[in-house]
Amino acid sequence: MNKIEEAQIILKDLGLPQSQQNEMSAVTLLALCNIKETDKWKDAEKISLGVSNGVMKFSSDFYNMNYAPNSRETFRRKVLHQFIQARIVDYNPDDPTIPVNSPRAHYGIAKEALAVIQTFGSKNWEENATEFRASVGDLSKKYAKNKAVARVPVKLPNGKVLKLSPGKHNEVQSAIVEQFLPEFAEGSELLYLGDTETKDLYTDKKTLAEIGIPIDQHSKLPDVVLYHREKNWLYLIEAVTSHGPVSPKRVHELEELLENCDAGKIYVTAFPDFKEFKKWSKKIAWETEIWICEMPSHMIHFNGDRFMGPR
Repeated sequence: MNKIEEAQIILKDLGLPQSQQNEMSAVTLLALCNIKETDKWKDAEKISLGVSNGVMKFSSDFYNMNYAPNSRETFRRKVLHQFIQARIVDYNPDDPTIPVNSPRAHYGIAKEALAVIQTFGSKNWEENATEFRASVGDLSKKYAKNKAVARVPVKLPNGKVLKLSPGKHNEVQSAIVEQFLPEFAEGSELLYLGDTETKDLYTDKKTLAEIGIPIDQHSKLPDVVLYHREKNWLYLIEAVTSHGPVSPKRVHELEELLENCDAGKIYVTAFPDFKEFKKWSKKIAWETEIWICEMPSHMIHFNGDRFMGPR
């Protein structure tokens, strides 16, 4: 087992979430403990390092892991911030008066964490790691609890409630089901609802297969798919917060995917607000529909002689 793998075990045993058990996190721990590949953990020591000329330089010099200069923000936001929360690392330990975001900002292993890390590989490791988690709290459990509380509920037409992972994108998806559907697609069934964590969180495989939609290609489906049986209309809806709208290219991709589906297809792009719509307006395909969460009772039709209906 190499030092990167050992560092990942240490982070796991000290209670870091899985997202902070990756190689970037591991090499950060190694840098802050000044541990090279042939060193022993009992020789770990506290050294203060910045990000670019400290942690990133160490990873390049001693582990041949080279990160782009703009990765320093990722180190701060995705690794060091969580290390501080878990009481593994101290921020500006040599001079706590340094202003936030100062070029002199630095990080150092916390004294209590260092004492535990130095016992890795010994018979006392498991007990020491357990005591450390108990004394400072298990960050992975805290994150899981906070995430559960922050989940976005969405009530389906059949009354069932799903819990989407937190985030603006899923807030838009929830609004599509709870506000757009009864206002502009009344009587429709939900066939597919993606999630930023679980791509096919809700899938009506039976109906999708019945109307000729390949159920083994969820990754190509839009965020939300609704179906009105009586009209035989299929609503293909993209929720846009960071990725693009229903563009001409996206329409072409979906037309190819749904070539065996004879339902009339309605393409809709849903935005959280007018500001986001304006940002993407030049890329939206003609003969498609726009729905904006902050104006839920209105629709925008991109040209044509009809308001909303199948292409």
